[in-house]
Amino acid sequence: MVAKKIVIVGSFGVGKTSLIRRFVEEEFSEEYKVTIGVHILKKTVELKDETVNLIIWDTEGTDEVENIRKAYLLGTHGFVYVCDLTRPKTYEHIEEHKIYLRKNFGNIPIICVGNKSDLLPKGSIAEKKEELFFLDILVSAKEGNNVARLFEKMAKILIYKGT
Repeated sequence: MVAKKIVIVGSFGVGKTSLIRRFVEEEFSEEYKVTIGVHILKKTVELKDETVNLIIWDTEGTDEVENIRKAYLLGTHGFVYVCDLTRPKTYEHIEEHKIYLRKNFGNIPIICVGNKSDLLPKGSIAEKKEELFFLDILVSAKEGNNVARLFEKMAKILIYKGT
């Protein structure tokens, strides 16, 4: 078994904690809880020929990724950058933040996620994907849509691309 550190970053209220809870505990709560500092959870992902223990760091929300304590980010194997599909402010600076992360922490994988797809009007997801081409995957922590797929995708990138 191999262990990989994944750090979840993004603005306040985008659903980082809800996303992780949905994946690790298969639960969702409407109750909003602010993450202070960092919260660490683990879950094992079974790939076809490897078992990966994902150590998932849930960081406090910030509009500026530079404000996250560098100690939380050191040793990261992959980042999941979460934004809220209903709040454009949460993804306006995504490219700049990716540049910062790569410059300071190496050329490690960054998966950009649009959360709260359940709040989009019915039938508009394909259109939204096209509009927000810079996002790698749209998810719903509330309904569970694509959540496991997101973390499995990260595990595959980390294992099969040698990171």
